[in-house]
Amino acid sequence: MSKGIFKIVLALLVALFLPVFALAGETELTWYGHSAFKIVTPSGKVLLIDPWIDNPLNKNGKEDIAKLERVDLILVTHGHSDHVGNAAEIGKKTGAKLVGTFDLVKAMVMYGGYPKEQFGFDTIGSVGGEISMLAGEVKITFTNALHGSSIDAAEGTQYAGLQQYAGSAGGLLVKVKNGPTFYHTGDTDVFSDMALISQFSKVDVMLACIGDRFTMGPERAALAVKLVKPDTAIPMHYATFPVLTGTPEAFGKALKKQRVKTKMREMRVGETLKF
Repeated sequence: MSKGIFKIVLALLVALFLPVFALAGETELTWYGHSAFKIVTPSGKVLLIDPWIDNPLNKNGKEDIAKLERVDLILVTHGHSDHVGNAAEIGKKTGAKLVGTFDLVKAMVMYGGYPKEQFGFDTIGSVGGEISMLAGEVKITFTNALHGSSIDAAEGTQYAGLQQYAGSAGGLLVKVKNGPTFYHTGDTDVFSDMALISQFSKVDVMLACIGDRFTMGPERAALAVKLVKPDTAIPMHYATFPVLTGTPEAFGKALKKQRVKTKMREMRVGETLKF
């Protein structure tokens, strides 16, 4: 093969495969403490899940909120204040669309002060349903959770000081195009149908509540991991308050007891992992 033909072939190969390599970037996951996470997709889209960013574990909460200049989607698992968190504040600042189950999203708009123009039928669903967002860059499936869901009405509304119905609690399966699939359990106990999640989608990273008292503790969370079979389990919803007594150490021991192959990864508040 002559040098001229070789250069032409090489140029064609680069033109064909460079877009593929460009798309195959890294997905970033940041933990803000409690159940609050940020996902940044390979193309730079920003998702927040249960964005109580100024929670007691996060000493830099106010600064972290100030740094959020771009947020495309805010996903919320249920209406309790430690999960709705700073959603309305961030939504007003960034124009982020609100993603959740129908009753929850309606309650956050009516009672929680979230901008009503930033949700629609393209951002809502219910348990078992899947929606495609950001031109197919992420697919979100709504899952069950065993927990309650109500919302504290925001100050300045006619419902201020009242607790309002916010649908059923849930979890979220977030599939990132050219990236991992995350399962955020929300607040829940272990339940046998968790085993069905892996029947429909391989879970790469499971964000599992372990705090006990209001959710499953380490032992039950380890059983949940055994049912879901993720590659990595990251503990959350612990140590925010003294009553949340579950620890990553106890979770790690429980996972070994269950003899699962899943790797546990304890994150520090403010830490970012890349996948």
